[in-house]
Amino acid sequence: MKRKICLVAGARPNFMKIAPLEKEISKHPNDFEKLLVHTGQHYDDEMSRSFFKDLNLQEPDIYLGVGSGTHAEQTGKIMIEFEKVCSQEKPDLIVVVGDVNSTLACSIVVAKLNIKIAHVEAGLRSFDRTMPEEINRIVTDSLSDFLFVSEKSGIANLHNEGVKPEKIHFVGNIMIDSLMTNIRAIKASKILKELELKEKNYCLMTLHRPDNVDHKKSLTEIYEILAFISKSVRIVYPIHPRTLKMLKTHHLLEKFNGLNNFDMLQPLGYFDFMKLVTEASFVMTDSGGIQEETTYLNIPCLTLRNNTERPITLEEGSNQLVGRDIKLIKKCVSDIVAGNVKHSHKPKLWDGKTAERIVKILRKKEVF
Repeated sequence: MKRKICLVAGARPNFMKIAPLEKEISKHPNDFEKLLVHTGQHYDDEMSRSFFKDLNLQEPDIYLGVGSGTHAEQTGKIMIEFEKVCSQEKPDLIVVVGDVNSTLACSIVVAKLNIKIAHVEAGLRSFDRTMPEEINRIVTDSLSDFLFVSEKSGIANLHNEGVKPEKIHFVGNIMIDSLMTNIRAIKASKILKELELKEKNYCLMTLHRPDNVDHKKSLTEIYEILAFISKSVRIVYPIHPRTLKMLKTHHLLEKFNGLNNFDMLQPLGYFDFMKLVTEASFVMTDSGGIQEETTYLNIPCLTLRNNTERPITLEEGSNQLVGRDIKLIKKCVSDIVAGNVKHSHKPKLWDGKTAERIVKILRKKEVF
């Protein structure tokens, strides 16, 4: 008897994690019927549709279209609409990924409907509960039946929280599946030529977390950091819609646009963005996933946060936590420019076979 699996995606980081699973599940039509639900948490075309195209991800079977709002508004909208989907479709299992509001909301809904939950990228902890993502991670893991872990810290965290060992499965990093699958198309991107960039001669930046972009003080500190770096290194910044909104709110957009050697771009598709990552001299980010991708690619990464839920990127990877400490950032950038960089090696099971391992576990008839 086929079992119905509902794959949930809502925001840009989700798509790279869902795509390998969708493809792997499709290889087993006698075992599974699959349903792809897009909550619409990221509704901007470049934050959503272009990724479906680049990743060759099937069009969603169901699009909830929840759009933006406060955390409570967005979570509530998703819960209301997703409950309708579950009542109609009656899935045997839902698969959620990462730590966005869609992940939390859909997990709460199905837990109350006694539907089994699989969480891909389980066990990651920053131990900073001021971060909305940390709350999403903790709650989702506490409700899940299958906890698919990407790095060794996740196993330790779940054990420390009293999770039954049989729920925990160390499968590796599914984002690396997408990266390895698409590396040829990434290398073929013409984005460097379009932007008149030279390989290893620019810094790529991403920035979107509330602690960095929601307040005038933090944005002013970011400006001072960029003003220093841009004196010697060209900075390329595909701006997140949230950050653009906040720059306008705090009347800082003109100031940022006035920086020399600083290119503010519209959001990019997966191939073009990853091409910029692979050829950057270094990356500055507050994104979790980019810490992982730069570790795999051995690209120096300066993370503009004081903590990370991905400690393996510090222990084995090319990542360094710098916060908004301009003195530390100046030193790190000077070291990178001088060729004194932190190197990484690929963590265990970051090998492009994570989706295969997950589906192998789910194919066992006795698990759900």
